[in-house]
Amino acid sequence: MNNKEGNNKKSGPRAASSRPSSNKPKPAMQKRAQGPKKVKVNTKVADIATDKVEKKPNQAPKRPKVKDEIRLNKYIANSGACSRRDADIYIQSGTVKVNGIPVTEMGYMVKPGDVVNFDGATLTPEKKVYILLNKPKNFTTAMDEGQEYRNVLELVKGSTTAKIGAVGRMDKNTTGLLLFTNDTDMIRKFTLPSQKSSKIYQVSLDKNLKFEDLEKINKGLTLDGHRVFVEDVSYIDGEAKSEIGLQLRSSNVKVVRNIFEHFSYDVLRIDRVSFAGLTKKNLPRGNWRLLTEQEIINLKNV
Repeated sequence: MNNKEGNNKKSGPRAASSRPSSNKPKPAMQKRAQGPKKVKVNTKVADIATDKVEKKPNQAPKRPKVKDEIRLNKYIANSGACSRRDADIYIQSGTVKVNGIPVTEMGYMVKPGDVVNFDGATLTPEKKVYILLNKPKNFTTAMDEGQEYRNVLELVKGSTTAKIGAVGRMDKNTTGLLLFTNDTDMIRKFTLPSQKSSKIYQVSLDKNLKFEDLEKINKGLTLDGHRVFVEDVSYIDGEAKSEIGLQLRSSNVKVVRNIFEHFSYDVLRIDRVSFAGLTKKNLPRGNWRLLTEQEIINLKNV
């Protein structure tokens, strides 16, 4: 009986705890230190982006460059056959062969010892040569047989074994700077009407240039239906008003003469004192010199 009552007392409701209850909030748990988040690479997007890159037609696969190898179009241009731009056209047409095999790939690299056949002829590349001449009178750039005056090439004879040509034309009465090279790309560049290099001329007239005519020349004029833009024209300090400095971009010396003849002046002498940043400093009349590496870079960047 006593045992049963004892059991009932144990199974009844628990007595309330004598500990006082607390309404204070529990302190927040400290966050665990986290490392840098890993970026998930979306391989599907990367694959799609790769698929969108289209290969250019006739593009040669990239490979490690071999020492002394050279692009095929540059090899052709170095030989003097044509410019790089024209060489690309010949390559695409299939008329260029390397070691007897036609090559149509743009950017094809020619290695030392390769034999290049261009339009039926085997090419021999030449190193680029750049020669600056201070031309005297009574020499001309004309190549006509039986001409009365001597050719300017006589003045640079022995400077190189490469086949060089003059950049632009000069008549017998025009003196000053004249550039020679076997770089067909550069010859073409400086003879284009759109080329941007400045030339400075000292022009001697038969009489003083009127100020109003100088102002008209400075504003530009139209000759033979073509607009001529003059960068600068001025009297030369310490000289008579018949000595004029003229700066313009045209490589055609005939334009210089036509400008003054348009205003009824006779041109006695034309001397080119600057050509695309090159000057006559330390270069006496009738002498020539090779361009420095920096001068060549400057010409290519004009």
